[in-house]
Amino acid sequence: MSEKKMTSSRKHHLKSLMLSIAATRLEQEEADAVAAKETYLNDNCPALDMPSSMEDLQKLCKELHQKIDKVDDERYDADAKVTKGAKEVTDLKFKITEMKGMKKPALKKVRMSADQMLQALLGSKHKVTMDLRSNLKQVKKEVKQEVTGDWRQNVEEKKDKKKMFEGAEA
Repeated sequence: MSEKKMTSSRKHHLKSLMLSIAATRLEQEEADAVAAKETYLNDNCPALDMPSSMEDLQKLCKELHQKIDKVDDERYDADAKVTKGAKEVTDLKFKITEMKGMKKPALKKVRMSADQMLQALLGSKHKVTMDLRSNLKQVKKEVKQEVTGDWRQNVEEKKDKKKMFEGAEA
């Protein structure tokens, strides 16, 4: 089936018609909202008549306090319903996860140096390196000379040392 393409002038004309219809509908909706607001205010909030006597003012204050209490009770009830609904939603989500069963993902073996691990945990705050060998002090190893040879030579050397001590005492 061959589809006929619309010309650009036809597209432009249809688009302008749609935009004009949408604009008139938006204006109508705004006017309806204003009218609804006015009717609501007229129904629920009658014009305030300021009484001239003190007793009439006290009655008016008492009526206003009663209305405030009533509205506050309604607000509290609505708040309680919302919190109850939120708790139910979280409980149902929990039950769904229990029914599905919690599957632990397979862990991957990752090779990381201590520096990389600390950087991943601490982020950019990590500045200490874990290269412990670089912090060690260099120590020279002294190689012991093993005595090899005849044991008699060692005895003769020790006799010479003994004579030096005896000579110093005498």
